[in-house]
Amino acid sequence: MAESITPDRRPAAAEEPGGPLIVTQDEALLDDLLRLCAAAGAEPEVAFGAPPRAGSWESAPLVLVGSDDTTRLRGAVRRKGVLLVGRDLDDQDVWRRAVDIGADHVLFLPDAETWLVDRIADVAEGVAEPALTIGVVGGRGGAGASTLACALAVTAARDGRRAMLIDGDPLGGGLDILLGAERAGGLRWPDLADSRGRVNSGALEESLPRLDALSVLSWDRSDSVVIPPQAMRSVLGAARRRGGVVVVDLPRRVDEAVAESLAQIDVGLLVVPAELRAVAAATRVASAVSMVLKDLRVVARGPFASGLGDEEIAKLIGLPLAGELPSEPDLLDARDGGGPPGASGRGPLARFCSAFLAQALPSGGSVPV
Repeated sequence: MAESITPDRRPAAAEEPGGPLIVTQDEALLDDLLRLCAAAGAEPEVAFGAPPRAGSWESAPLVLVGSDDTTRLRGAVRRKGVLLVGRDLDDQDVWRRAVDIGADHVLFLPDAETWLVDRIADVAEGVAEPALTIGVVGGRGGAGASTLACALAVTAARDGRRAMLIDGDPLGGGLDILLGAERAGGLRWPDLADSRGRVNSGALEESLPRLDALSVLSWDRSDSVVIPPQAMRSVLGAARRRGGVVVVDLPRRVDEAVAESLAQIDVGLLVVPAELRAVAAATRVASAVSMVLKDLRVVARGPFASGLGDEEIAKLIGLPLAGELPSEPDLLDARDGGGPPGASGRGPLARFCSAFLAQALPSGGSVPV
């Protein structure tokens, strides 16, 4: 993917993660835990009234231990991901037993059922660290926010990271067109508008149009232009759980669905052309977006012939500066020729994206200012 991105090339399926290990002698508790595993889509290994199979204690991604069955686990190798599950809120001795086996958490059913299902589902999906989620919004119309969003996602994929690009602007024309993937098969937003609750992250990734390592959630050519807030929450939550980098192209207005996406974004980039009217418009956009997203930074876009410099633009808007994007005359020609923004790895746009991601992901997680 050094020069371009080829549609519909999917990587080989990853090996399915193992299910949790259940250790208990309580038949009723076992039935409940099996029910919760089924709800989470996980197939557990069960050690009922007998020691766990050799190696399963150490290798299981999650261990659910009944509060009745800790004595035979004393002396087991200390490990993370051990949950002690009980029923009696008045059992004061349960905390000592949790310490004895090195449990991370003590849970009481039925109160903790929802939390536990989510944890088991994380195991079933192979969830790692949440994705760095970047929101990109234009300070005015035509600022170049969609181009930057595409280039960030393309750059992340080109660098070998799991990457997903989400089109959060139903009136933006469709990012799949900008990427040259409008004919690629897969689900679009109207297909996911009824999503509620927890969406399986692996199933989401597999269902979307794909350009080599980049998954893209965009719009079809229908009249549907509404993302229900619940769908945005569920879909973006699933995208984040998959890890890597998620880039969201945002509209300038903030409705309920946009507020849901802003609540899950780690860092926002406000693209502002070096024009006085653009600065004035961007200030209003920043005011609305900053009500939900606290880490919003300015990307000043050239040409800078107006006398406004990048630092002055950021100062006028009252936000930190993420960097500048000099004018790039060859970019329009590349887009007209079907090349996705940033795919070549050359030019000011690609260099900005590489530098920003290198700074934002020095060790896979933190986002320094």
